[in-house]
Amino acid sequence: MKLRSKAAALLLLALAALLLALLSLRARGARHPGAPARPAPAPRHPPSPVPAHPPGPRVIPGAAGPRAPRRRPPRPRLRSGRRGAASLEKLARRPGESKSLHAVMPPELWIHLAVVACGDRLEETLVMLKSAILFSRRKIHFHIFTEDALKPEFDKQLRQWPASYTKKFEHTLYPITFSVGNPQEWKKLFKPCAAQRLFLPVILKDVDSLLYVDTDVLFLRPVDDIWKLLRQFNSTQLAAMAPEHEIPKTGWYSRFARHPFYGSAGVNSGVMLMNLTRIRSAQFKISMLPTGLAWEDMLLPLYQKYKNAITWGDQDLLNIIFYFNPECLYVFPCQWNYRPDHCMYGSNCKEAEREGVSVLHGNRGVYHDDKQPTFKALYEAIRDFPFQDNLFQSMYYPLQLKFLETVHTLCGRIPQVFLKQIEKTMRRAYEKHVIIRVRPNTR
Repeated sequence: MKLRSKAAALLLLALAALLLALLSLRARGARHPGAPARPAPAPRHPPSPVPAHPPGPRVIPGAAGPRAPRRRPPRPRLRSGRRGAASLEKLARRPGESKSLHAVMPPELWIHLAVVACGDRLEETLVMLKSAILFSRRKIHFHIFTEDALKPEFDKQLRQWPASYTKKFEHTLYPITFSVGNPQEWKKLFKPCAAQRLFLPVILKDVDSLLYVDTDVLFLRPVDDIWKLLRQFNSTQLAAMAPEHEIPKTGWYSRFARHPFYGSAGVNSGVMLMNLTRIRSAQFKISMLPTGLAWEDMLLPLYQKYKNAITWGDQDLLNIIFYFNPECLYVFPCQWNYRPDHCMYGSNCKEAEREGVSVLHGNRGVYHDDKQPTFKALYEAIRDFPFQDNLFQSMYYPLQLKFLETVHTLCGRIPQVFLKQIEKTMRRAYEKHVIIRVRPNTR
């Protein structure tokens, strides 16, 4: 009996110890779900604060604990330092990225565009300015030289453009003035007021560089791109123009000119880049003598010497100047001054065939008659484009349809030459407004 009583007592003690152990395990499981069986030692320092999370479901003692939350990998941060800052600066310079960047762009970084408009050239000039501002990335200062009667209308029309475009430019209106010689004689030289361009370096004394264009010019890509050609000038070059002809033996100057002209075929002054600072400080030769004259001092004697021999007015005078000073001229390809002569007798501008037309020059009045319907179609497409509409829907697609009606002409048989750059420009504008602005959250 004693042995049985001792065995029963030992059994009861074992059962009690086992029960206590189970209760202890359950209590620890309720306080620390999923924790190890051995109690962790007390920390020597207070634990780091844990971010608050929404309360989860209540844990029942003895039930399986919830799964531990997964730790998300840290999000990548923008690198600091020179390379990171340069990347951010480059990103900020992309068009449309930073509204404040263009708002605070210092005036010395603006593009300066000059035009001379007299007579019935109001609409043509406004369409040219519209083409410049449609695709530009940098701010532009328009320098408009015109007759007093046209100034109020220019000012009125430009101020009526939408705010999204007017913030991209400023304009200044100037009277027609000639600092030397007989003003009426200069004004009637070739087309009305065209000789004004010869006096731009004298009038715009605070402007460093300038892009001059005729009223019948259209930009089919950003003005910024032709402005970059200024960087390609060497140490002696101070102006840039395109050749008057690509094939000298068929050119006007090589066959008919009675005065000196630049190169083998002359140059066309309808699109002209000028470093005005260099022009104002240079000394120009007007004969084979080594002595030179300043720009303003050279114009009148040059005109008096050749006025009975020139046909194209101020353009002929510029050809004479750069004949005697060829080291001062940078010649850019015909795609930057594409005229009917480049296609009406057969395509002869190889750069435009490869790259597309960058600047269209509709001389000979082709925007306003039916002799070259391809040029007229481009002019009307830009003139009639509503500012706030989609470029592809309201300009590019109608333009393609119009081009189908011009295939009977030599210029109309090469539509890709006219459409290549404008398509690329519109695509960039679309990406700027739609794609680039949709950026991943980097916070």
